[in-house]
Amino acid sequence: MEKVRAFIRWMMIDPSRPDIAQAQYNELKTQIPSLYALLMVNAIAVSYTHFDAAPRYLTVGILAPILVLTTVRLAAWIRARNVVLGPDEAIRKMRQTVVLGSIVAVIYISWSLSLDSFGGPSERGHVALFIAITVIGCIFCLMHLPQAALMVMFIVTVPYLVHYLSQNEDVYNAIALNIFLVCLVILQVLFNGYHGFCKLIQSQSDLAAKQRETERLNAENARLAQTDALTDLPNRRYFFNRLEALIDQVDGTDSVFAVGVVDLDRFKPINDTYGHQLGDQLLTEVGNRLKSLGLDQVEICRLGGDEFGFLYLGELEDAAATGQTICDVICEPYRIGDLQVSVGASCGIAFYPEAGTSAHVLFDRSDYALYNSKTTSRGSTTVYSSEHEARIRSERAIESALQIADLRNEFQVHFQPIVALPERIAIGFEALARWDSPSLGKVPPDKFISIAERTGQIQRLTVCLFEKAVEQIQALPGELSLAFNLSAHDITSRETVSELLDIIRRREMDPRRITFEITETSVIGSYEIAESCLLMLRAAGVKLALDDFGTGYSSLGYLHRLPIDCVKIDRSFVAGIKDPVACGVVHSILNLCRSMQITCVVEGVEESHQCELLEAMHCRLVQGYHFARPQAFDDIREAATSSGVVHGLPLAGTEAAENQMRSRA
Repeated sequence: MEKVRAFIRWMMIDPSRPDIAQAQYNELKTQIPSLYALLMVNAIAVSYTHFDAAPRYLTVGILAPILVLTTVRLAAWIRARNVVLGPDEAIRKMRQTVVLGSIVAVIYISWSLSLDSFGGPSERGHVALFIAITVIGCIFCLMHLPQAALMVMFIVTVPYLVHYLSQNEDVYNAIALNIFLVCLVILQVLFNGYHGFCKLIQSQSDLAAKQRETERLNAENARLAQTDALTDLPNRRYFFNRLEALIDQVDGTDSVFAVGVVDLDRFKPINDTYGHQLGDQLLTEVGNRLKSLGLDQVEICRLGGDEFGFLYLGELEDAAATGQTICDVICEPYRIGDLQVSVGASCGIAFYPEAGTSAHVLFDRSDYALYNSKTTSRGSTTVYSSEHEARIRSERAIESALQIADLRNEFQVHFQPIVALPERIAIGFEALARWDSPSLGKVPPDKFISIAERTGQIQRLTVCLFEKAVEQIQALPGELSLAFNLSAHDITSRETVSELLDIIRRREMDPRRITFEITETSVIGSYEIAESCLLMLRAAGVKLALDDFGTGYSSLGYLHRLPIDCVKIDRSFVAGIKDPVACGVVHSILNLCRSMQITCVVEGVEESHQCELLEAMHCRLVQGYHFARPQAFDDIREAATSSGVVHGLPLAGTEAAENQMRSRA
C-alpha cells in the first residue's frame, strides 16, 4: 500500500524537490514543441494516405479540430520558452502537462485506430507505423517528465496491442507485441536517464549550497577582518576600503561627503594611571556609545588606539554639527567599576571633493583639521579649509618629494607656441616645466620652482628640463626657436651656465635658435655675477629675453646694460588693453623695442580683439591662450609630424607655413 501511495505521489510530481521540478520544466520547454510538431506532421501524413480510402469525417472532420488543439498547445509551449517560472508554477504546469498529454494520447490513438478499418495493407501498415514511431517520439520528447511519458506509453500501446491481438493476424500481432516491448525497454532507459538527471541536479544543488556556505563563511571572515575586536565597530581596513569605494561611487557626479577623524583627549593619562585593562574597557564603552547614537548617514569606525573615524553622507552644512555631537557624547563621564572617568574628544573634518579626491589626501587633511582642533581648541570640531594648510607644511611636502624625485620621469616640458601675428605661423615654442609627482600629484610651477631655488635644487632641475626641451624641439619639423626660462640661481651660477652650453654642443643645436628668458628681479642683488653669466651665454650665440617687462623692478636701464635681444611684455597690460593707459603702455614699449632693434613678444593674448589691436600697433610676435595653451610634447609632435600644423598654426620652416604665408600675401 505504501508503494501505491508513493507511486501516486510520484505521478502527482512531488513538490518536495523544487530544484528538480524547476530543472525538469526548463528542459521540457525546449522539447514539447517538437512533440506537438511530430504529432501534427505524422497525423497529416496518415490522413493523406487514407484520404481516398476513409470517410471524410475521419480524414478531415475529426482531424481538423485535433490539429487546432495541437497547434494551440504548440503555440503555448513556444511562448513558454521565454517565460521564467518559479518551482510552484513549474510543478503546476507539469501536472497540467501529464493530464493534457494523456487526453491528447487518447484522442490520437482513438483516431488512428479508427482509420485501421479502411484501406488496404499499405494503409493499415501506415497506421501501425504511425502509432509506433509517434509513441516512441513522444516518449523521448517527454524523457524529462517520465510521469507523462509513462501515461502516454500505456494509453497508446495497450489499446494498440489489444486492437491488433483481436484481429487474429499474425503479422500485426507480432508488430504490436514488438512495439509494446520496445516501448517498455525505452521506458526503462528513460527512467535510468531520469535518475541520472536527478542525481546531476542534486549534485548541482549540493554544490550551490556548498558555494553559498563558502560565500557566507567568506562574508563572515571579511566582516571579522573589517571589525574591531574591542569595540565591535568597523575597523581601519573597513574605513579605508569604504572610503575608496565611496570615492569611486561619486566620481564624476555632483555628490559630496565628509571624512571625519575623532581623537580622545586625556586618554593616555588614564591608560597610564589605571592600566591597559581599564583603558580597553573605556574604549569599549566609547564604542558602545557611538554605536547607540543611530546617526543617519554616518558610518563610525575605530581606526586604532584612541582614534575614531567617520564617513558622513548627509548635507555638508550639518557635518560639523554631527562631528560635535560625536565629541559631546564621548565627553560624558563613564562609570567603570568603582571608578568614574572622563575623557574629551576633538574632531577634524574634510569635505570631498573640496579638500581632496583621494582617500589618502582626504584622511590626511581631516587629520590636519583634527590637529588644529587639538592644538587650538580641544573638544571642538574643525572643518578643513585652505587656511589650515600651513605654507611650511606644503613646502616641506614639496621639498621632500623634490629631493627624491626622478627628474627625468616625473618632470615634463610643455610647449606654448610663439606666434608671428601677421602670418599666423608658429616660429617657436616656450618650454614650461610641469611636475606630476607620484606622491603629491600635479604641483604648480610657481610652488616647486621657488622651493627648488630655496633648497638649492634648481640647478639640477634646470639642466634636466633644458636637455629635455632641446631634445624634443629638435624632433619637430622646421627650424623652430626654443625659449627657456632661467631662475636667479641659474644666471648666477657659472656651473649651471656651463652645463647648459655643454648640452647645446652635445645636442648639436644651433644656439641662435635658443632664447633664455630672465626677469628683472632675477638680476637684482647679484647684478655683477648675473651679468658675467649672461655674457657667457650671449658669447655662445644664444639670445636673451627680458621676461615680464613692465612689472616689478622694471628699469629701462636693463635694456642697455644687459645683453638683451628680446623683451616680453607682461600679460597684465594685454588683459586691460582696451583701457587707453594700458594700450598706450603697450604701444610705447613696442615703439621703444623697434627703435632699439630689440624683438618684442606680447604675452597673455587670450581674445581676438586683443589680436586686432596689437596688429594695428604693428606688433609682430605674440603668445597666449587665444592661440594655444601649453601642451605636452607628444601631442605637439603628433600634430606637427602629420601636418606641420599645431593648434591651427603652421610651423615655421615647413611647407604648411610657406603655403600660409603665400595665402596671406
